[in-house]
Amino acid sequence: MTAVRQAADPPDPPQDDDLVERFRAGDESALREAYDRYGRAVFHLATSVLANRSDAEDVTQATFVAAWLGRDTFDPARGSLLGWLLGIGRRKVVDRVRACARENRVVESVRQLPEPATAGPDPDTVVDRLVVADELARLPQEQRRMLELAFYEDLTHQQIAAATGVPLGTVKSHIRRGMASLKRRWEVDGAAPGPRPAGLPGAR
Repeated sequence: MTAVRQAADPPDPPQDDDLVERFRAGDESALREAYDRYGRAVFHLATSVLANRSDAEDVTQATFVAAWLGRDTFDPARGSLLGWLLGIGRRKVVDRVRACARENRVVESVRQLPEPATAGPDPDTVVDRLVVADELARLPQEQRRMLELAFYEDLTHQQIAAATGVPLGTVKSHIRRGMASLKRRWEVDGAAPGPRPAGLPGAR
């Protein structure tokens, strides 16, 4: 597993006691201010380990969500708000690295399963899968990854969330947006109206 580099924390701006107090008190404007002030540092930490920019953005968002939900645990006497956020960020990076490794193991295990004995693929199904594969290649990376796991690996939404470490709601959102894009492109490309191509993931 990729080791998380313990780089020195970026210089911490002068402590803003008012920001800290408002943040701990649940003032949403303080959350926005903290993100504006420290989000770049957390993102820099994530990109120093994660090669995928989308993963780094997810880690940054997850860090601030966790910090906001656990704001009562922040003790200014033990360190700065930035240092506390970076500590959460490091744990989220490690979680993401582990999730990627777990995802790769799940996909590899699925690929190693024996193919079911059949009389041969249905020609219409083959054509549908080829068309879908071409359309999937045009989608944003995260939408494509979720749909590929659902379409090619036949994983449920819950299984995809467990394999990727992405929250279930985000998985469903990516698949829903991806399916909507596929439907629009399917219609624009002149495909005859009717049911979706066989094998496309539904709401599971």
